[in-house]
Amino acid sequence: MIEKQIENAVSIHAKKTGWLSYKFTSPSSMGVPDRIYIKNRLVIFIEFKSKGKWVRAKQAQVIENMRRHGAQVFIVDDVDEGITILDEFSKYEI
Repeated sequence: MIEKQIENAVSIHAKKTGWLSYKFTSPSSMGVPDRIYIKNRLVIFIEFKSKGKWVRAKQAQVIENMRRHGAQVFIVDDVDEGITILDEFSKYEI
């Protein structure tokens, strides 16, 4: 499966299970994750990749910086993995 197909499938599941889903683009900051998911005051960022592909160096830097600042950022290359992440976080409420 290619990146876009994985992203679309996870985003469909997110919508069905009550998550807000936004495409994350930042023209002035390259390397931001693909999607922001929000539910129950939780915010999750996901960078989607095709199976077995790696993040680019700039993406790795941005993701690491976001994590250092407390953000929940995941790299997902499988639909089931993305769905599992959303379902696990759905159990929590802040």
